[in-house]
Amino acid sequence: MAEMIWPLAGLFLISLSAATLLPGGSEAALLALASLSTYSALTLLVVASTGNILGSILNYLLGRIALRFQDRVWFPASASQLEKAQNWFSRWGYWAVLLAWMPLIGDPITVAAGVLRMGFGLFLLLVTISKTLRYMVVLGLFNLFA
Repeated sequence: MAEMIWPLAGLFLISLSAATLLPGGSEAALLALASLSTYSALTLLVVASTGNILGSILNYLLGRIALRFQDRVWFPASASQLEKAQNWFSRWGYWAVLLAWMPLIGDPITVAAGVLRMGFGLFLLLVTISKTLRYMVVLGLFNLFA
């Protein structure tokens, strides 16, 4: 039984780290486990989505505390960059968080949501939809072509 949990724990950790600003390939891990036919698609979907959603929550929380340090020399964003991000969110609305699944822009969107003090409940709902749908599509395509 324990040998069946370790691959799921690995998928969870890879999915969590892939949703932070760290690079990662959670889709590859998901497909590798799906190809083994050891776990149900629903189990893999729940594990990968949960890890990825929690990674996005970490980004959001980092964004929430980041502004405390905006006056420091080492702070990674200038006042004009923060204003640009706020204008972008104002233009596109919080619905932009639905793009959290996208490579390259998804992680910064979740950090920006925290910086701009997006309500956590709406953030969690939109990130959950975004991340879960992405993995559903990946698993669906896998099952279609497997």
